[in-house]
Amino acid sequence: MSALSEHGASVVAEIGRAIARVDDTQFCAPAVLIEWADRNFDIGVGRAGLAARAFAMRLMHLGFTVHLGWDDTTPNVRPDDVLVMVNGSGRIGHLDYVFGKVAQLGAKTLVVTGVPDADTPRAATVALQVPAAVYLGEGDLVSSIQPMGSLFEQCVLITFDLLILELADRSGLGFADLAARHRNFE
Repeated sequence: MSALSEHGASVVAEIGRAIARVDDTQFCAPAVLIEWADRNFDIGVGRAGLAARAFAMRLMHLGFTVHLGWDDTTPNVRPDDVLVMVNGSGRIGHLDYVFGKVAQLGAKTLVVTGVPDADTPRAATVALQVPAAVYLGEGDLVSSIQPMGSLFEQCVLITFDLLILELADRSGLGFADLAARHRNFE
């Protein structure tokens, strides 16, 4: 077996174990929160931040108003908004700071994390645990042959894509509806 096949099989198995451990009850709560909100503000850092950006794009395709937390064109947050934050370890200083400011403004918060017992996820309106090995995170997490938080980041992207499928089903939208909202100047 080649290194590609061997490592590929290990990584796919890790992802499968982690996704299988995402709690079904927890998984439904973010959909309700996102549907309720006037606007979604998505934020994360590093590779987890890229997963948050990908999620924001698909939310836009579903017809939600969504902004990226670090973008210069992002407007002010209001109480009828929701902050969607990926905070793997649950204790990333500048994310925790942003979370605190948004919570003070009265907006709802969704924190996707590997460590739900950390302060920020515990304070969230909704916390969704993705129990995969995460950088600087500890707990009952699926271990990985990959460095740092790679498994968590991959699983967050997949979990977000599964949440998009849930939201599309709930809204009755098909993939053609989403494609019609895709950027048309490529």
